[in-house]
Amino acid sequence: MLKMQAMIFAAGLGTRLKPLTDTMPKALVRVGGKPLIERVIEKLKDAGADRIVVNVHHFASQIVGYLKDNDNFGTDIRVSDETDKLLDTGGGIKKAAPLFDSDKPVLIHNVDILSNVDLAHLYAMHGDSAATLVVSSRKTKRYLLFDDDMRLKGWTNIETGEVRSPYPDLNVADCRMLAFSGIHVISPSMFGLMDEFPDKFGIIDFYLKVCDKVVIKGYNKSDLKLMDVGKLDTLAEAEKFYKPIIIICNRKLLFSILVHKPHS
Repeated sequence: MLKMQAMIFAAGLGTRLKPLTDTMPKALVRVGGKPLIERVIEKLKDAGADRIVVNVHHFASQIVGYLKDNDNFGTDIRVSDETDKLLDTGGGIKKAAPLFDSDKPVLIHNVDILSNVDLAHLYAMHGDSAATLVVSSRKTKRYLLFDDDMRLKGWTNIETGEVRSPYPDLNVADCRMLAFSGIHVISPSMFGLMDEFPDKFGIIDFYLKVCDKVVIKGYNKSDLKLMDVGKLDTLAEAEKFYKPIIIICNRKLLFSILVHKPHS
């Protein structure tokens, strides 16, 4: 399995999960008995991640303490501290850049996303692209725009009609409109391009500014199952999804105990 380095976006304020996030960071909200950050760490480790950077801001000490209490889940976890100032997604990557090896890509994963994406496959097929974005045809107001070769060309808000693109003659009707998933791979060669950006900026804004200079590809997984658990309603759905799994696991454990129980 190809070894990878990864980053988990865990610095957000979690405003959509209030009142839960009035006393804890979104990363420690539990789904199926486990905090979101633990579920993402497990998925990344299973995919071959041997270095994971976690950015923190909201209740940062709780996240750092949880990682420490669990011995960093047996892997190289490094914290990018944004306690003084929340830097948004692009600024978060820019600040964390020195914590990565400069010779291999970084897989970026939002802490509140649960999916069936094969992260090892995504990382391996990234190839020579500057960035690879996992996208889908789910319904939303805001879409990324791709050409027939799945190269990023722009962005649009279908509700307001706004279009953003470095290509002045871009025809939205000629593009494939796909929604971003919060999972992407970025090559370290992109870090240098971020020097021209302020400390705080969004990663999609960055991608849209440079997509005419570097190859940014979309990866459209046809059978994508993705749940954004950064909202209370989808958090409840996620709990329903994991509850049967927990019941099955507990039954298997009980059966194992009964079978192997020594006779008195």
